[in-house]
Amino acid sequence: MERFIVSARKYRPITFDTVVGQPHITQTLKNAIRNNHLAQAFLFTGPRGVGKTTTARILAKTINCTNLSKDIEACDQCESCTSFNAGHSLNIYELDAASNNSVDDIRGLVEQVRYAPQMGRYKVYIIDEVHMLSTSAFNAFLKTLEEPPSYAVFILATTEKHKIIPTILSRCQIFDFNRISVDDIAGHLQQIAVKENVNAEEEALHVIARKSDGALRDALSMFDQLVSYAGSHVTYKAAIENLNILDYDYYFRIMDDVVAGNTASVLLAFDEILSNGFDAHHFLSGMASHIRDLLVCKDEATLTLLEVSPSVRERFRVQSRNCTSNWLLELLELSHRADLNFKSARNQRLHVEFTLLQLCTHGKQASTPAAAPLAAPVTKPAASPVPTPNSTVTPPAATSPATTSLAAAAPAAVPTASPAPKPLASKPPAGRTSISISTSPPQEPEKKNDGPQASAVKDLPRNAISPVQLKKSWTAFGQKLNEQGRYALSTALLKRMPELTATESMSFIVDSHAIEKDIQEIKADLLEQIRIDLSNFYLQLELVVEIGGHDIQVPYTPTEKFNKLAERHPLLNELKKRLDLELEY
Repeated sequence: MERFIVSARKYRPITFDTVVGQPHITQTLKNAIRNNHLAQAFLFTGPRGVGKTTTARILAKTINCTNLSKDIEACDQCESCTSFNAGHSLNIYELDAASNNSVDDIRGLVEQVRYAPQMGRYKVYIIDEVHMLSTSAFNAFLKTLEEPPSYAVFILATTEKHKIIPTILSRCQIFDFNRISVDDIAGHLQQIAVKENVNAEEEALHVIARKSDGALRDALSMFDQLVSYAGSHVTYKAAIENLNILDYDYYFRIMDDVVAGNTASVLLAFDEILSNGFDAHHFLSGMASHIRDLLVCKDEATLTLLEVSPSVRERFRVQSRNCTSNWLLELLELSHRADLNFKSARNQRLHVEFTLLQLCTHGKQASTPAAAPLAAPVTKPAASPVPTPNSTVTPPAATSPATTSLAAAAPAAVPTASPAPKPLASKPPAGRTSISISTSPPQEPEKKNDGPQASAVKDLPRNAISPVQLKKSWTAFGQKLNEQGRYALSTALLKRMPELTATESMSFIVDSHAIEKDIQEIKADLLEQIRIDLSNFYLQLELVVEIGGHDIQVPYTPTEKFNKLAERHPLLNELKKRLDLELEY
C-alpha cells in the first residue's frame, strides 16, 4: 500500500514562481540574486501558513545552484540541487528555535559558521520560530549576525516580529509576508484538485479558502479532510457539513425575514441553527458579516471586497437592492453592539433573540413608507403640546400604533448638545498641585430626520457612578499595565484608589511630578476605559500632586531610588564619586 502524503507536503512550492500569493517578496529575492545584491541576513515575518519557511528553502536552494535559468530558478539537475531535494545537503542547516533556544544551541551554530562550504558558494542557516530564542541566545548571536563570513547567509523566520530584540532586527533585511487572498487559495486548490482527479465545486473551494483565514497550509489540510469525507466529488453541501460552517442560505433567508419584519420566522430559523449544533456567538458574528457584505454591494467600487464565489456575489447584489445604505448601517451597529456584549450576557440565547427582534423592528419600519419617524414625540389628547426649537409635534391621527410604542421610549425633546459638567471650584490644599487631565465629553451633532429610516438621536450614556465599579475598572487598567511590563506605572496606579469628589468628578493623588508625567501619557486610555465600564461619558478625572504629604514617599525614578539608599548608607555617595558612576535616566 502506497504511503499517503498530505497535500501540504506533496505540493509544497519548489521554485519562486510556484509560491502562492507573495509576488512582492519572490520578485525582490530574484532581483537580488540576479544583481548579486544578496544580503547577509533575512527576516521573514508574517502569519502562519503563508510560505515563510518554504521561501527560505527555495532561496537557499537557488543561491547554491550552479546552473540557474534565465528566470533565476534552480535547475533541479546539478549536484547541489539533487542533494537538496534528497534532504542531505551539507550547505543548508535548519534550526528549530522553539526547541533549541538556549545559548549552547546558538554557540554550536556559531561554531559551524567557521567552516566554509565544501560544495557551492554559500552555507545557509535557516532558523525557524526565531522569536523563541532567549535573550541570552540573541545576544550570543549578535556578533556573528553582524559580521558573518562572506559565504554565510542567515534566514530567520517568525510569526511574532515584535518579540525579537531591536539589535537583531537592525541587522536583517525584513520581508513581511501577507495573508493569502481567498481567490489565490481557491485557484491553488483548483489546480491540486485537477492533479488529484477530484471534481470540486467552485463554491466549496471558496468556503475552504474563507475558513483558512489566509493560511494556505490550513486550506490544504481542510481540502484533504474534505476529500476523505466526500471522495472524488467535493460539493458545497459536503463542505459546510464537514467543516461545520453556517450555510449562506441561512443568512439570506433570515435577512429576507428581517426586511419583511417577520419575527416568527427569524426566531424559528435561529432555533434551527442552534439545533444543528452551531454556536450562538458564531451566528451573531456571521450575521454582522452578512450585513457588512450587503453594504459592500451597494457600491461597485467596493464590490471587490466581497470574497465569495460569483454566484454568491450575485445573490448579495440582488438582496442589497431591497436595502438602503443608512438602514444597513443601523443594522450593522445593532449587530456589532450585540457582538460586544455577548460574553457578558447571563442568558446568551435571549440576548441573540432580542437582537434579532430589534433587527426585525428596524426592517418593518424601513419597509413601511407611512411609518412616522422614531424621534417624533407622542402627543397627549388632554393637553396641548408646547413646541420647542428641537422638538416636533405629531398630530394623533398621523401616528400609527407601532410607531407610538416605539416613540414612547424616546425623549420628548432631544438637545443638540449636552452641557459639560462644571469642574470643581475648590482650591487644592497647601502643598498640592492640581492638574486636570480630562476634557469636556464629546457632544453629538444635530441629526436630521431623513424619513422612515432615521433613528432617534441618543444622548451619550450618563449612568450613576458606583464606587465599587470605579474601583474595579481602575484596578483592571492597572493590571493591564502590569501585563504590558509597565510595572512602575502599574504600582503607582494600584497604590491607592481615586476618590469621588462630586457627582461626576474624581481625583487621584500622586507622590511626585515624575509619576504625574507618566500618568498624563496614558490619561486618555485610562479615562476612556473608566467611562465605558461605568457607562458615563461625562466623568472627569483630576490629578493632585502631593509633595511632602503624610503618605510614605515611594522612590519612583532611578535618582529617587539612589537618594533613598544614600540616606541609609552615606558611603554610596563616596563610592559613586570614586568610581565616577552615573545614574540611568
